[in-house]
Amino acid sequence: MTDFKRTRSFFQMPNGVIYLDGNSLGPLPIAAKQRVAKTLVDEWGEQLIRGWNTAGWMAKPSLIGDRIGRLIGAPNGSVVMGDTLSIKVYQALASALELNPRRRVILSDNGNFPTDLYMAEGLIRSLDRGYVLKVVAPEEVESAIDETIAALLLTEVDYRTGRLHDMQALTRKAHAVGALTVWDLAHSAGAIPVDVTAAKADFAIGCTYKYLNGGPGAPAFIYVAPKHAETVRPALSGWLGHEAPFAFDLEYRAGRGIERMCVGTPPIIALAALDAALDVWEGVNMSDVRNASIALGDLFIRELEARCPELTLASPRDGTKRGSQVSFRHANGYPIMQALIARGLIGDFRAPDAIRFGLTPLYVDASDIHAAVDVIEDVVIHRRWDAAQYRTKANVT
Repeated sequence: MTDFKRTRSFFQMPNGVIYLDGNSLGPLPIAAKQRVAKTLVDEWGEQLIRGWNTAGWMAKPSLIGDRIGRLIGAPNGSVVMGDTLSIKVYQALASALELNPRRRVILSDNGNFPTDLYMAEGLIRSLDRGYVLKVVAPEEVESAIDETIAALLLTEVDYRTGRLHDMQALTRKAHAVGALTVWDLAHSAGAIPVDVTAAKADFAIGCTYKYLNGGPGAPAFIYVAPKHAETVRPALSGWLGHEAPFAFDLEYRAGRGIERMCVGTPPIIALAALDAALDVWEGVNMSDVRNASIALGDLFIRELEARCPELTLASPRDGTKRGSQVSFRHANGYPIMQALIARGLIGDFRAPDAIRFGLTPLYVDASDIHAAVDVIEDVVIHRRWDAAQYRTKANVT
């Protein structure tokens, strides 16, 4: 049984704050401060460029990739770190299309995170080979999978509502008609049990600054199913994906397996923070996390609906059909969220009208939920959001 009181002690949580925004940025793991300081002072400061060899920097993308792999059901040697999630979406989708050259349709849904759709649109324009991006409602994805589809590009958990796709069922149907799958795990990894091997996913990508607590802008990961690893061609053929980066050949030769999906120089300081954050997961059972998350979400929904009837639930009521987040809709969602933040309850707003809360059992418990509902009731029922300072849009919502 996972000890969530213990895991909560691993994080720096500011006094007077109820933090329900782990689905946008996880809190600071205390160990990350020491790990980053060691990387800066003892490794970069003392070893200088020798650190690539003496501190093992060059191996970090693969070693940390294996740690991520254990959280998403991927075997060692099938996940690598680096770059941003947008870059990894581009890589995975481009590779999937090349593996399925006779088809021209990419299928996604309108609950997908916009950057995934943007990257698909940009790739289509660059290839200029008649590819089409077909976007349907989330509940229509299964019926839209047919023999025309080259690749299915989906985010497993809808970033706005928390609606959960059935990765295994959709992948099975895609494969039955000859399509490949690319799964975005940005709101899945560290939030719900994931098993890309059991689901037979072809590609998976994800960021690490949300439920994995790697810090702002923490590097992304990419998974390639072992059956594709030696044949997939990386569209972004960066120097660290080369078979021999320090041979400095003028012609590209893809590296072995997942290593070929490396692109640029690894962000060592960011990887140090992420490596420390992943220590939190040692001894954590994802089934315990999932059960606790559902219980927190059910409690949050039940209490908030009883006390704030003017809020409309946007997330699935059935906890087994949503990720580790709950969203409500209100026409004045943005000023409501700003008023909540001003009172120490941090969630976030997603256009056009959703107030969104991440319920992360590693550091959130039932007492936080009750306290959060108290704040929300006060702000909504007494219209404390109806003030000019809460209506001015910030750069980040």
